[in-house]
Amino acid sequence: MLAVMSDPTRILVVDDDPRLRTVVRRGLAYEGYRVVEAATGEEGLDKAREHLPELVVLDIMLPGIDGLEVTRRLRAAGDEVSILMLTARDEVKDRVEGLETGADDYLVKPFSFEELLARVHALLRRRQAPAGEVLRFADLELDVDAREARRGARTIELTTTEFNLLLLFMRHPRKVLTRDVIMEHVWAYDFEGESNVLEVYVRYLRSKLEADGEPRLIHTVRGAGYVLKE
Repeated sequence: MLAVMSDPTRILVVDDDPRLRTVVRRGLAYEGYRVVEAATGEEGLDKAREHLPELVVLDIMLPGIDGLEVTRRLRAAGDEVSILMLTARDEVKDRVEGLETGADDYLVKPFSFEELLARVHALLRRRQAPAGEVLRFADLELDVDAREARRGARTIELTTTEFNLLLLFMRHPRKVLTRDVIMEHVWAYDFEGESNVLEVYVRYLRSKLEADGEPRLIHTVRGAGYVLKE
């Protein structure tokens, strides 16, 4: 039987200084986080779409598009990922601009890793699901605490894996999620040789969500992955 594993919190570090990225990556990895790196703004946006991090450590001064523009694009796309902005500039107006653009916190270089870690912990605590959280999409509801789904007036019983899979879709509605992203978030395991496990669980989930003939919500995007949409 396949075991569902706890998925480490993902943090994306976007900075063009390889030495800084290495220090931050090693420190965060030691704390148990899964760290993804990017050296440019464009690469950061691609990695954010690919890996769905819970938090981005983002330098303002980047080659190509800068950190402010990265933040604008993430927020314009509806991404609510926590953003900790890094900068060598300590002017009040610069900090204000970063926060007004959509960053959640600000850290001026040079900084100690201990301070960065404290800010990371604080931002991630804010993201924790509030008691009684209920996610809604179309006529589908997911009670996170009760681990129970409802479609209209109908209650849907879910296994642990089905719940985790639906939760991922509900947290990222209308976003195409690749197979690799889903496998990493739901199973946190490399299923080499078991390539149909995701397809099997999508089929299980669809059969429960559509048991009374309701319209399909989880759609296949050929060659890309799956998406929750009307």
